[in-house]
Amino acid sequence: MKTNVLLKLIGFTLSIFALSGFTMLSNSNINSITLSIQEEMVVNTVYDGHEEYGYNFIAKNKEGEEYTITFQEIKEELLKEFDLKSETLIGKSFSITYQTRIETSIDDDGFEDEDEVNTIIKLKKL
Repeated sequence: MKTNVLLKLIGFTLSIFALSGFTMLSNSNINSITLSIQEEMVVNTVYDGHEEYGYNFIAKNKEGEEYTITFQEIKEELLKEFDLKSETLIGKSFSITYQTRIETSIDDDGFEDEDEVNTIIKLKKL
């Protein structure tokens, strides 16, 4: 009976860790911990091109002011459907559904740095 309860408790604990999005990555110079993933967000944008650090899109805030949002990651099947590395889609309008996760990196000196990583999970040409 105690073994059954213990196994359930261990299973529950492992499930919590799996659902929390908690992962550890190790590198010789940097340790990185993923802290959180936000809910899906949707934004209407205009494609502004690809750089080595990500895919840039122009959006407007509530006041109508333009800002650039960069997506460091995109689902592979979306890249097959939309060739964002070419210049043919620059200036085209898209609706983007994306998620943001915050990664905290700790370098060898013990300093912390938070990085925002935006991932496109749905892309629709408008």
